[in-house]
Amino acid sequence: MTIQELMEKRAKVWEAAKNFVDTHENENGVLFAEDSATYERMEAEIEDLTKAIDRHRKAEEMEKNLNQPVNQPLTGKPYAGGQGEQKTGRASDEYRRAMLNALRSNFRQVSNTLQEGVDADGGYLVPEEYDRRLVDVLNEENIMRRLATRIVTSGEHKINIAATKPAASWIEEGGALTFGDATFDQKILDAHKLHVAIKVTEELLYDNAFNLENYIIVQFGKALANAEEDAFLNGNGTGKPTGIFDGTGGGHLLNTLAAALKSDDMLDLVYGLKRPYRKNASFIMNDATLPSLRKLKDNNGAYIWQPAYQAGEPDRILGYKVETSAYAPKDGIAFGDYSYYNIGDRGNRSFKQLNELFAGNGMIGFVAKERVDGKLVLPEAVQIMKLKAD
Repeated sequence: MTIQELMEKRAKVWEAAKNFVDTHENENGVLFAEDSATYERMEAEIEDLTKAIDRHRKAEEMEKNLNQPVNQPLTGKPYAGGQGEQKTGRASDEYRRAMLNALRSNFRQVSNTLQEGVDADGGYLVPEEYDRRLVDVLNEENIMRRLATRIVTSGEHKINIAATKPAASWIEEGGALTFGDATFDQKILDAHKLHVAIKVTEELLYDNAFNLENYIIVQFGKALANAEEDAFLNGNGTGKPTGIFDGTGGGHLLNTLAAALKSDDMLDLVYGLKRPYRKNASFIMNDATLPSLRKLKDNNGAYIWQPAYQAGEPDRILGYKVETSAYAPKDGIAFGDYSYYNIGDRGNRSFKQLNELFAGNGMIGFVAKERVDGKLVLPEAVQIMKLKAD
């Protein structure tokens, strides 16, 4: 019998019991002995039906609980509205916390979460969250990473370049066709190793109030960015990238000034660059070159320097943006489209902890490494003007 049927039967018995009392009570509200026994049997039946209903309900509840799937333990952070998609692998919050715990405990507390980041030498790859933030620092500190084209490579990366282009020519009616040869060149992005290393005292490392994560990211990011920018501007291609100011693999040398810099020289530099490249072109120069440039005037007596009127906007010369770098040579100015400078990042940056090397001094070393290359694939996209030596 179902719960519903039991409840309907109980209701009928209860109605019958009430009617029985109403029809069998005397004027004093008392039942005779035989009638009282009959009513008590009706009450007992109601109690039995109530117990049966409760028993069926408990059985249904137990069966419902037993049929539910076995609860699985939480392996990630529970979802909260607006947090976006749950991150996995080296981008997960679990991996990030495990990485910091391992650092602060001198790698005495290493969880299985870190195993997917172990490299061949026993170091630990930087979690993806770290890697992106380190790139953010490099982009902010390094003007070439902001201006150039970045490529992620997994091996030697070859860039095909059309060395000569077909040219049209006029011919007379019935004249012979003239055929030219199409030739091609290749630029190869390799991988040069760059590293930065620091020593941290054990007291500083184990101090929970110290923002270790931010310190390592910012300091390592700035050091790598400075070394990269120097190489992207001045590197000779031997053990490092080839810079845009390099004499053989850099931009095209327009001229070398024999006298002091004049406004006409800047005009020659701008219009010495082919028109298609001028659309996205800008200047790169050393900060020490700015004072002499800011004094230059055109033929109408107006300064060719145009300061920015909005925060975050660069200054301009002859309508083109000016980028300054402490690593740009003091005797040269570059003007061109730097998107033709290709930066090849080989894989992820790695992070290692050196526990024993400085143990006697109570210090721990940290090393960050990356493999990167850079080349100007079209030298004609950047023009270089050499200034007169002081």
